[in-house]
Order: sequence, then C-alpha cells, then structure tokens
Amino acid sequence: MWTAVIPVKRLGAAKTRLRGAVPADRHPELALAMVCDTAAAVLSTAAVAELLVVTDDPEVRAAVRELGARVAADPGGGLNAAMRFGADEVAGRSAHRAVLAGDLPALRPEQLDEALRRAAGRAFVPDAAGIGTVLLAVPAGPALDPRFGGPSAAAHAGSGAALLRGDWPGLRQDVDTAADLDAVVRLGAGERTCGLLRELGRATVCAPAA
Repeated sequence: MWTAVIPVKRLGAAKTRLRGAVPADRHPELALAMVCDTAAAVLSTAAVAELLVVTDDPEVRAAVRELGARVAADPGGGLNAAMRFGADEVAGRSAHRAVLAGDLPALRPEQLDEALRRAAGRAFVPDAAGIGTVLLAVPAGPALDPRFGGPSAAAHAGSGAALLRGDWPGLRQDVDTAADLDAVVRLGAGERTCGLLRELGRATVCAPAA
C-alpha cells in the first residue's frame, strides 16, 4: 500500500500559465476544483492507503480534509522541498510513497493503481508532452529525491528513476495551459472541474468517466 503526497500552492498563486482560461475571479476556484478532483481519484485508488496534501492554503486544507486526506503545512522552499517534506518526513521513509501533481482532473483510479503496481523501485511517469513529470514513486527505504520543474522527466531519468509506460491518459494529462484544459474535458474531467467549466460556458458537455 502507498502513501500519496500532493503539494498544493496557495490558490492565488497557483497555475499562473492557465490564467485567462476562465475569468480572473474564478481562477482560484478552477485550481481548487482540479485539486479536489485529483484528490478524490487518488483516494479511490486501491493501492493507496493514505493521501497527504502539503499546503498552506486554508481553503485547500478544508476541502481535502472533507474528502478524507491528511494535511501538512508547507515547509517553504518550493515544490521539491514540499514533496521531500511530505514524503520523507511526514509520511516517513518506512512507507511506499508516491508524489503526484495536483492538476490531474481527468485521473482515473485504475490508471494510478496500475502505475503504482508497476513501480518496483524508484520510478516516474512523464506528462503527456513527455517533458514534465506527473508521478514519482519510491519504495520504503530510499529518499524521494524529486527533480520537478522544467524538463523533469529527463532529470528523473538521469537520477536513476525508471520510466513507467502505460496507457494512462488521465494520469499523464496535467493542466498548465488552456489547451491542456480542453484536453482534460475531452478525456472526461472530474465532476468539480467539469461542473465549473460547464457553468462558465467553456464546456457544454464533458466526456464521461471511463
């Protein structure tokens, strides 16, 4: 069984490249909807025993606790520091740990479950573009050693992490741009993201979950 860790910025500072995809006053709401859809999918994954969200945002804390996640305060120092803190210190190196992006609103539990079951050692899943990373998993014992940011897929491969391959479109499709948002709608965004986009007229219909 795995402890999943998701770091989340304060909503007002989250997803800056996505600004303009929805009205400015609804941008934090979109960021929160994506986090909640991601968290709900993770918590429904058979191989996941616990979800730990590392954040200092009070609205995120309340929302993910209601879903069943545990929360830890962000230690500062950026994304990789938050991941290391959550995975190696709060969860502890005696656990199997997996850190995920918090912007995977089309994630399906069975996709995450299959990826984690294939992770025999320290391993990663690249994003849909093959440049970034959406998942870094490490078994009990070793440090997480995250290399997120920029071309992190190459950085994780270079650090010795194994590349996990599979047909996992919802796991691999993170949301950094308006085009990414359209892609998750086509895949079937979670109910919170899809509902907000329908309300804003950005999606008349979302693809069904599959």
